Amino acid sequence: MKIITARRVSLPLLFVPVVFGPLSAMAADEQTLIVSATPQTVSELDTPAAVSVVSGDDMRHATPRINLSESLGSVPGLQIQNRQNYAQDLQLSVRGFGARSTFGVRGIRMYVDGIPATMPDGQGQTSNIDLNSIESVDVLRGPFSALYGNASGGVINIHTQTGQQPATIEASSYYGSYGTWRYGMKATGAVGDGTQAGDVDYAVSTTRFTTHGYRDHSGARKNLANAKLGVRIDDVSKLTLIFNSVDMKANDPGGLSYQEWQNNPRQSPRGDQYNTRKTIKQTQAGIRYDRQLSEQDDLSVMMYAGEREMTQYQSIPASTQRDNPAHSGGVIDMQRHYQGIDTRWTHRGELLVPVTFTTGLNYENMSENRLGYENFVVNNGVTDYGVKGDKRRDERNLMWNFDPYLQTQWQLTQKLSVEAGVRYSSVWFDSNDHYITPKNGDDSGDASYHKWLPAGAVKYAVTDAWNLYAAAGRGFETPTINELSYRSDGKGGLNINLQPSTNNTYEIGSKTRIGNGILTAALFRTDTDNEIVVDENKEGRTTYKNAGKTRRQGVEIALDQQFAENWKLKMAWTYLDATYRTNVCNNTDCSGNRMPGIARNMGYASFGWEPEEGWYAGADARYMSDVMANDTNTAKAPSYTVVGLNTGYKLNYGKWGMDLFGRVDNLFDKEYAGSEIVNAGYNRYYEPAPGRNYGVGLSVSYRFE
Repeated sequence: MKIITARRVSLPLLFVPVVFGPLSAMAADEQTLIVSATPQTVSELDTPAAVSVVSGDDMRHATPRINLSESLGSVPGLQIQNRQNYAQDLQLSVRGFGARSTFGVRGIRMYVDGIPATMPDGQGQTSNIDLNSIESVDVLRGPFSALYGNASGGVINIHTQTGQQPATIEASSYYGSYGTWRYGMKATGAVGDGTQAGDVDYAVSTTRFTTHGYRDHSGARKNLANAKLGVRIDDVSKLTLIFNSVDMKANDPGGLSYQEWQNNPRQSPRGDQYNTRKTIKQTQAGIRYDRQLSEQDDLSVMMYAGEREMTQYQSIPASTQRDNPAHSGGVIDMQRHYQGIDTRWTHRGELLVPVTFTTGLNYENMSENRLGYENFVVNNGVTDYGVKGDKRRDERNLMWNFDPYLQTQWQLTQKLSVEAGVRYSSVWFDSNDHYITPKNGDDSGDASYHKWLPAGAVKYAVTDAWNLYAAAGRGFETPTINELSYRSDGKGGLNINLQPSTNNTYEIGSKTRIGNGILTAALFRTDTDNEIVVDENKEGRTTYKNAGKTRRQGVEIALDQQFAENWKLKMAWTYLDATYRTNVCNNTDCSGNRMPGIARNMGYASFGWEPEEGWYAGADARYMSDVMANDTNTAKAPSYTVVGLNTGYKLNYGKWGMDLFGRVDNLFDKEYAGSEIVNAGYNRYYEPAPGRNYGVGLSVSYRFE
């Protein structure tokens, strides 16, 4: 019997072998036994779904390594915008899901090394992602994302680097316009080759980032640490320990009206007046155990726990808080503890035809202590904002989910395969109000949501290099704690009437290998009932409502090509028609209107000369069509095209390596809105992007050979 080492796909929580490839590599002959497995990226060609894989090396090539928005423009269907506001995170949506989010990431499941960056309620963030240590990013769109449970308009799965020989240490830095400075250290290595008991691999990375910000009152500071330690227990099992920590302080410049934007895009009148800002501290750890039970069976267990502290000062006038006894104040002081476990078993065998089964159970819970305070104090008749005042809110929120799942793959013929899965997702929410006064009653409440989430696909291999597929699935999205926290009528208490949305997605696609690249195309439609949308965004606070029926339909095309050895070309185009099918407006009929926050057309192209050593250079261009800013479609952000250039030099000298580069972004100094605040009060929809800006970077590495 021959014994080999296999590589496999490593996916969080729900492991999807039928979508992202089998747990272990297919044996070349029946006498081959797979005894070990290490993470790798997914197969874009063989996956019967719209999935894109971006390598960490590409993400770090001549980039600041600060935000995901720098390097994911080549992913079709993904709209990722930098708000120029580190207090509110990136604005990120997949096929329009998540576009309504006024802060953080909504409608999309995110994972880092199997640990959710999305809480059980569906609210996520990117602040804890260290670009310096990313191995790859998988972006899954379409029906199969529903199998990840709540808020799965799409899935972003991030793998960090696994240490290997030889041991390497790297120091990197970047300095750019507006006082932007990032510097970090990374160490990777391994003892042994990973196949023997006692072998160890490690990867440790730390980063510090500071900026004055393009706009007034938009400075930020972030410290980030990431570590992964793998231990080979024996020939068939491995233990991996994962740690992540982030500490961030950021000012919040807020949105501008169109006139304010035109007069001075860098101003922050509410930020200066109210001293709006946010502080975040988050620490989490996880442990993953992988074991091969037999030639046909694998077991994986993932456990994690973390805590998150956040304090935010909002731009809410003192009169608004004083005049309403039920108002929860202008300061949010929150502590969260969260943990989870996912256990899954995979079996590969035959039932007349080759078949793979994966079944598992996922449990997550989160407890939150949420306090509210006035954002002002009065001294000698003078109101001072940006200071924590009297308490106005005190509640404890609990949210948890319990999801069993099953997925199968049937290889009917050499060319035809069928894949099907189902997840039963249950989410519970419970709130206990501890702030009760004569004019502010008990606002405790609870809710639960349950939904069957099926998905299926058929793939046909026309040739070894060309696959066609069709897929369908059902997803759902519950309200987050933040969306439940405020009622649109201005009264206190929870917005318990807010219901989860459900959607049905249909997709057909084609994937073709062309030389050293791949051409992909997908045609899709998603119909949603009870879409959760922004009701009003006013004075730093957002309320939500259900919007009846919506439809998203469109086309995604992408080309990733390498030719003549060192030339690289990436192109992507997305057409997305997202509209309301029922009325969501109070005083006018909005049925048929475009959904706000979603571009109808997006384009991306990059072209560069990228040898392993010596001079390199490249250019990229991004296009985004106009974006509606409100449900009535009476305000919009204009379309724009921006161009970036980069050049640098790579040098390898013995055990040393060096990469020095410079770049310019927004080469033609285009004035545009980097993001939009949907349905913002007082028409303050716009968050302006910087004009022409520059940066230089340097990384130096040493290999202990």
